[in-house]
Amino acid sequence: MNRNIDTILFDLDGTLIDTNELIISSFLHTLGKYYPNKYQREDVLPFMGPSLDETFGSIAPDRVEEMIREYRTYNNANHDFLVKEFIGVNQTIEILKDKGFKLAIVSTKILDTINKGLKLTKLDPYFDTIIALDHVSKAKPDPESIFKALDQLDSTKEQAIMVGDNFHDILAGKNAGTKTAGVAWTAKGRDYLAQFKPDYMLDEMSDLLKIVGV
Repeated sequence: MNRNIDTILFDLDGTLIDTNELIISSFLHTLGKYYPNKYQREDVLPFMGPSLDETFGSIAPDRVEEMIREYRTYNNANHDFLVKEFIGVNQTIEILKDKGFKLAIVSTKILDTINKGLKLTKLDPYFDTIIALDHVSKAKPDPESIFKALDQLDSTKEQAIMVGDNFHDILAGKNAGTKTAGVAWTAKGRDYLAQFKPDYMLDEMSDLLKIVGV
């Protein structure tokens, strides 16, 4: 239990909402167009978490923009069919909001897509601020997005915890000096995320309530 925490920063994809199938299928669609039969499901799992610029830049630096356009076109068209909330997320977020915690989204997605996911899963009323890829010059694991969120929430690193499903989230929190929590339902597996030594590991989202003393 850590009663000093009054600010909770959440990654979105794979943490609050289950976009795993949408992201995997979007990568397989895009990469299948440019590199037929080269990439399988297990090959794209490492691409979950980093920004699209970073991922496609590592594959084809001269085609990044067109590959991002292809990815986002497919992603947007299939978003509402494939995205759902993780069990217990809405109830936990509602309790935290009612108890007066400051809540933020800190994501490597663009703002329009974040808002689409929050609205679809009815999470949109709960967050005091959203820091998207649009708002920063350096994505996680750089701490810029966390510092921006803390500034907008009038909070400090000592009062905050960063919750996420990817090593980028954990390292961003550590780089910013916040507490960190990994989620065991990460698509990459609990053991993978544990390597990065988050302060806490959530087996379900309601575990967060015990950590912050609710």
